[in-house]
Amino acid sequence: MAASTEKENLRILLIGGGAREHALAWKLSQSTQVEAIFCAPGNSATGDVHKTTNVPHLSQDRHADLLAFAKESNINLVVVGPEVPLVAGIVDAFESDGIQCFGPKAAAAARMEGSKVSAHSIIRMSLICVARHHIPTARYRNFSDYAEARRYLDSVDYKVVLKADGLAAGKGVILPSSDPEEMYDALRATMIDKQFGSAGSEVVIEEYLEGQELSFLSFVDGYTIKSLVPAQDHKQVFDNDQGPNTGGMGCYAPTPIATEALIEEVHRTILQPTINGMRQERMPFKGLLFTGIMVTKDGPKVLEYNVRFGDPETQTVLPLMDGDLAEVMLACCNGYLDTINVKCKSGSCVTVVAAAAGYPGSYNKGDPITIDAEAYAAKDTHIFHAGTSLDSGTLRTAGGRVIAATALAPNLESALSKAYNTMSKIHFEGMHYRKDIAHRALSHHSVSASNHERSEAPLTYASAGVSIDAGTELVDRIKSLAASTRHFGTKSSIGGFGGQVDLAAAGYEQSPIISSGVDGVGTKSRLAIRMNKHDTIGIDLVAMVANDILTEGAEPLWLMDTMNLHKLDVEIGVSIVQGIVNGCIQANCNLAGGETAELGDIIKEDHYILDASCSGALRKGRKPLPRKDDMQKGDVLLGLTSSGPHSNGYSLVQKIIERSGLAMSSPAPWEPSTSVGLSLLTPTKIYVRALLPLFEKDLVKGAAHITGGGLVENLPRVLPKGLRAEVEAKSWSVPEVFRWLKTAGSVEKEEMARVFNMGIGMVLVVAEGYVGEVTRMLEENGEKAVRVGALVGREEGVVGCVIRDIGIWDR
Repeated sequence: MAASTEKENLRILLIGGGAREHALAWKLSQSTQVEAIFCAPGNSATGDVHKTTNVPHLSQDRHADLLAFAKESNINLVVVGPEVPLVAGIVDAFESDGIQCFGPKAAAAARMEGSKVSAHSIIRMSLICVARHHIPTARYRNFSDYAEARRYLDSVDYKVVLKADGLAAGKGVILPSSDPEEMYDALRATMIDKQFGSAGSEVVIEEYLEGQELSFLSFVDGYTIKSLVPAQDHKQVFDNDQGPNTGGMGCYAPTPIATEALIEEVHRTILQPTINGMRQERMPFKGLLFTGIMVTKDGPKVLEYNVRFGDPETQTVLPLMDGDLAEVMLACCNGYLDTINVKCKSGSCVTVVAAAAGYPGSYNKGDPITIDAEAYAAKDTHIFHAGTSLDSGTLRTAGGRVIAATALAPNLESALSKAYNTMSKIHFEGMHYRKDIAHRALSHHSVSASNHERSEAPLTYASAGVSIDAGTELVDRIKSLAASTRHFGTKSSIGGFGGQVDLAAAGYEQSPIISSGVDGVGTKSRLAIRMNKHDTIGIDLVAMVANDILTEGAEPLWLMDTMNLHKLDVEIGVSIVQGIVNGCIQANCNLAGGETAELGDIIKEDHYILDASCSGALRKGRKPLPRKDDMQKGDVLLGLTSSGPHSNGYSLVQKIIERSGLAMSSPAPWEPSTSVGLSLLTPTKIYVRALLPLFEKDLVKGAAHITGGGLVENLPRVLPKGLRAEVEAKSWSVPEVFRWLKTAGSVEKEEMARVFNMGIGMVLVVAEGYVGEVTRMLEENGEKAVRVGALVGREEGVVGCVIRDIGIWDR
């Protein structure tokens, strides 16, 4: 039974002495519940933290001494920083004596840190125990025999990474090389020469996952898991990700790739299944779970698990944490984390680590360190000590990673500038640090590092953010897709400069009337990006322009799209174009070509903007729409149902979703059989095949595509000045999605009518005598028509559309 803790009376034993523990002490000291912190052994700076006292004679490896001190000092919460004591079962030792400890209770759970093999085992274990979950990871095998491992290296046809199985302080990972001999040498150095000591007695040979890494630091109470803002570490020692791996040379958060949708996916597919699996194996996990994630083209995958706060991630994410760290730790220890709101501040945080000469190899110790006084004066800037010591009042180096500068600011660029400015005020012999922290988040390596020298690499088109190879690959892969939309009389090829249409060959022997339109999908694309689902947004794009062409009474013939991106991802590009092709097939028009442009900083990372133009024609002798001169009082308004919001109003939709607190993966309140995101991505209806037969028989006087502006703005666009549309709101059933949006967003009914289609995607103006025939023909083509109103007289200055009984939407 863990000892009870009274509020504002926590006496904490913090085990460790690096920059991570310095940051933990700094954050814990801010809690009103914390009375005192004892750091064992601490470092030259932890003792200066408010409420904190160093206990330098205590070693993290001597559990009995630590336990005795805890009893003598009335400690009621132990926080363990390093992995070694956790793997050795220190939590069990303290809790068996009634002192609660933040960390995994069983030594078996801590094996997730101590063994990379065990980390992979938990992935498989969760899959076995919880059949509905799958934790994606790399292919791997573990070896204790060098000859067998060498043979396996010869047999694989994919890049691999070598990992020392045991504890190697974050450095026992060897990245792939293009030279096989280098991998053989690395394997020998690890298993035979014991470069990483006993940690290399067993190795994991793992598929090398390509993409960007993220670090998730998550609080866990055995059931509930809550994460701090994901961060991105920089493991390799030199700029441009060169040189051997280290414990971490710098870090920043948040990261552009950690979108809300990605974070949600990581929690759903990786983090929660991991905790469920641990519990079902009767090894419930409590404490801090550090999960290394690789964001691949196939989605996020697990790289590794650790059971302690990361370094330098801790120094980066704790300044962004908005709340009481001690309170969260207590909630984890006592199983009520679900009642605690783990919040993060806005802004960015950057940590830059300075290392000793020679690190991560052998390095000097004892060199004097000087820190300019103004380094401590900057707001929201911290200096966290790692490998430092005090010798007769002189600060000296005492480790490989010596000291870290951390800065918090409203944006990444400002945080980088502040961190590097602070680092420029720290001095010791042989000091080195990376000058490109957060380079992946920036479009170029232009970090202002207080005039620090930087090598000038030859510039290329690719280094400027444009990939010719990716563009060529996209064209090659979509040529056949576009060809499947070819229409009689059209002559075009994706990758060319433009396209042609022979109107006579297309069946227009007399000079026809040509119609053109242009439109886009607006902010619905943001939803596709958040959901990482891009195969339907192209249908929306076609629908927006093809339906507009219909309002002219014309048949859509060909379409050209424009795709503006931050940077081209070929897989996403193919998915978008596949959607465009599907839309063109529905609209019976040709995808003649398009433009793809990488615009770098003009467009946010991972974002894109889609637009298209469409051209069509109507046969000679037919009057184009709208036929305003033929319209008269009593003409009927027939509404064609929509499939949802279509492609308009999504800025408001997403605001409402955010206010409601729903995640995109949550069941849709208006359609519980699917998720919020998938329901809202339902493509816009394309009405081409249903309406063209009506146009051929001249049964329609006008057609209004109900887009942005709703019924009240779009219907008047097709009417003459002397007539207005009188719409009866009770004549059709408004889809549940609009009722939910109205209620959840407290949106006035008049605003709903101006923003959304409210379930009617197209309105036709039809003479009373043709209503029966039009309705029948629409039904034969799979489209249901609803009589939504009629045309009435309109006086000058009166609005062109009135919706009667609109109050029914409040019921």
